[in-house]
Amino acid sequence: MTKLKVGLLFGGCSGEHEVSISSARAIAQALKSGENTNKYEVLPFYIQKNGIWQGVEIAQQVLAAGSPYLPTDEQQGKHNLWQFPSQASEIDVWFPILHGPNGEDGTVQGLLKLMQVPFVGTPALGSAVGMDKLAMKTAFAQAGLPQVKYIAVNRSQIYSNPCVFPKLCDEIEATLGYPCFVKPANLGSSVGIAKVRSRAQLETALDNAASYDRRLIVEAGVVAREVECAVLGNDQAKASVVGEITYTSDFYDYQTKYTAGQADLIIPASLPDAITTQIQEMAIKAFAAVDGAGLARVDFFYVEQTGEVLINEINTLPGFTTTSMYPQLWAATGIPFSELVDQLIQLALERKVNS
Repeated sequence: MTKLKVGLLFGGCSGEHEVSISSARAIAQALKSGENTNKYEVLPFYIQKNGIWQGVEIAQQVLAAGSPYLPTDEQQGKHNLWQFPSQASEIDVWFPILHGPNGEDGTVQGLLKLMQVPFVGTPALGSAVGMDKLAMKTAFAQAGLPQVKYIAVNRSQIYSNPCVFPKLCDEIEATLGYPCFVKPANLGSSVGIAKVRSRAQLETALDNAASYDRRLIVEAGVVAREVECAVLGNDQAKASVVGEITYTSDFYDYQTKYTAGQADLIIPASLPDAITTQIQEMAIKAFAAVDGAGLARVDFFYVEQTGEVLINEINTLPGFTTTSMYPQLWAATGIPFSELVDQLIQLALERKVNS
């Protein structure tokens, strides 16, 4: 039996570089275990933080070490920035596990599309919509999915003449009130996000978020439980059990998300059956709204006091370590990690045939 050559693509030019390495380590192990051993040959490819692609030898070193590759000064040059390692031409199917900008925003997906080789996950359009919070919310609104109130902000409104910025803050206070959340539109892992409770905090948060992105979003705060649902499939996608995130910090910020012991995942979440079903149906609807493929994790607010379910966001390339919410949700639904990665590769091949 001829094995499929799987190009495991990880690292990348984003603040989530290290998370990508952890995800890739878990996937590589899964593809080398059980029945997958006879089906797949894993060829890892590593993208340095400066964008240079490295072939199998260095990629294997990074996976073994679990930490970024640190090239010498001579290797830092950009002379081979647009050159792929020779083994890239051998790949039968790509498994990109690049989180954040330049990884799950459609850029790499467009590149893989040009290679004319199937790949795991959502294509360029859906990835871009899922990454840009403003485009995503527009798609959700069109699909009739309820959301928290929000205001779109442009960097030019913040870095403007002294008359415009105060009016912007006045509008935010009048429309959303406090507390509210200020977020860059195109970053993941809670980078650049701030919860604000006063005019001074709002002004500082807007200025900080604008340093990360030219498009921002300000959302009304809501007292709610944070729950998540995983989606698997293409045109006939299915939803997992629902999980809940609990934490003691002020909100689910970067430190809380990536510091051991600061957040707990409860799977399955203790919810009324009707609410669970509603969340699962909304997750599939959100997946379809961005034309998702393969996988996604959809996050919600459950306002227990009123019984409302509000969609927060979709993540088209969620964290994929053994302790990440996405694979844990599917494990609780009856699909173990190794079977999950196998299904994702098969879905990529199916999507290529039907595209």
